[in-house]
Amino acid sequence: MKQTIATRASYGEALKELGAKHDDVFVLDADLSGATMTKGFKETYPDRFIDCGIAEANMLGVAAGLSTTGLVPFASTFAIFAAGRGYEQIRNSIAYPHLNVKICATHAGISVGEDGATHQAIEDMALMRAIPGMVVLCPCDDQETRACIEAAYAYEGPVYVRLGRLPVDAVYANSVPFKIGKGNIVQEGKDVALIACGMEVQEAVKAAQILAVQGIRARVVNMPSIKPIDRELILDCARTCGKIVTIEEHSVVGGLGSAICEIVSAAQPVPVCRIGVQDEFGQSGNGKDLIEAYGLDSLSIAYKVKQFLSPILDLQKVKSFQVFTQA
Repeated sequence: MKQTIATRASYGEALKELGAKHDDVFVLDADLSGATMTKGFKETYPDRFIDCGIAEANMLGVAAGLSTTGLVPFASTFAIFAAGRGYEQIRNSIAYPHLNVKICATHAGISVGEDGATHQAIEDMALMRAIPGMVVLCPCDDQETRACIEAAYAYEGPVYVRLGRLPVDAVYANSVPFKIGKGNIVQEGKDVALIACGMEVQEAVKAAQILAVQGIRARVVNMPSIKPIDRELILDCARTCGKIVTIEEHSVVGGLGSAICEIVSAAQPVPVCRIGVQDEFGQSGNGKDLIEAYGLDSLSIAYKVKQFLSPILDLQKVKSFQVFTQA
């Protein structure tokens, strides 16, 4: 993996590429085009860009209206404003009539950082999952985000895409096929399955490297499609590995972990450990520091996985985690 860019920046680039290929693509923003990275589309296709101002609910209503004319609107704002302030419009004006609107929400999760709990959307996937007919996607890196936006355009119906603020490492070096409803195995293993989404995929890969030093072979799964979710892959993880750890930059209530528990509890009951924000609000601070503070970094994940597999820990082995990561 090498350092690349934030998924919100990848979204901005993907929009320009999409706009060049399809003249029915319209982009709407709520006075945040510099942050959501829709400014590139605005500069390239000003006649297909609408700044709705600080009025997110109205923006989603406008997007709904545009979609009824055959256009494909991409409505962009921060996740807390899209899923929170615009929830009623998404539910009643977009999802209820099953309109072809793409809601692309940036700055999701606690890694938003210094803006604090009021701007850190940790409930958005839960809110969107609960809406009938809503597709919920959370890509992990640059290449997957570009493929995700293409897939969202091709899908006929409402889609919620969750994007991040911080630059992230590349999981995929080249273009990656993206299919709504499917996940993919990033690394094979059979002792435990680490199933993650968004920026936590990178942390899961690093955690698996730490666990390998302990003799634990972890399967790492990237699950960018939260709804619909890859039932077959999840059940294969349950059968092959026997234990599952879910990892998300979201509340453990209603997100990826909940979705996976719903699958395995009904068809292949196995122990599941959910790593995420533990039913609490975020705090103000540096985004990377907050990831560590809430136990979403690779070292914390590796420790929790080891504890999940072996509740009685060997303190000497735990110390080797530190030695490995500091080397």
